[in-house]
Amino acid sequence: MANEPQTRVMQDGSDNSKKTILNLFPKQSDCSYVSCYCEENIYKLAEVVNKIYCNEINKCFVVFISNPSRTVPLWRQRAGKDEDRLVIWDYHVIFLYHPEPEKCLVYDLDSELPFPTYVHKYVTETFRTDHILKPDYFRYFRVIPAVEFIKEFASDRRHMKRPDGSWIKPPPNYPAITSSSNTHNLEEYIQMDIGKGPGQVLNLSQFVQRFYKSVT
Repeated sequence: MANEPQTRVMQDGSDNSKKTILNLFPKQSDCSYVSCYCEENIYKLAEVVNKIYCNEINKCFVVFISNPSRTVPLWRQRAGKDEDRLVIWDYHVIFLYHPEPEKCLVYDLDSELPFPTYVHKYVTETFRTDHILKPDYFRYFRVIPAVEFIKEFASDRRHMKRPDGSWIKPPPNYPAITSSSNTHNLEEYIQMDIGKGPGQVLNLSQFVQRFYKSVT
């Protein structure tokens, strides 16, 4: 990552104005990424912001996307095979930078959309609407302040091991993430019971209202 803050003029598709917003990650290719370890990829993004742009970390959020049936359809994913790049994940994790009340950027290392993408475009193309889905496929969003996520999240990667101990997918080459009180609490973030676990659980319309007030 760059050692000095950089800015980039980004075009917000909701109007014809231009807004200079801090570019947290100048190159997607410089970001830590390991396929099928989205929670750790996003953890590493949060670490970078906390280290290099500490004044911005309180404007950042980590968002886990899942549901009780662990079947969440997301479009425009690089792993998708059809024209719309649809993938049914058991869960997914994204990073949000919310510097102003009605300006929010989404960083999704698994998306084919630009990195980053304004939240209104990301929602429209990635989540679309629940109206076309059966309830088992509705998306729910656990929103956690990034600074809290860095402090509390832990994963020993057990969910990526087969019963015989072999890896389903090769793990990152850095040590497993631990916190001061946990070696593994990933399940607390994936489950979407309101009132349980870290952060706040929202449905799609609540998520849109919180991070893009002008969307209806």
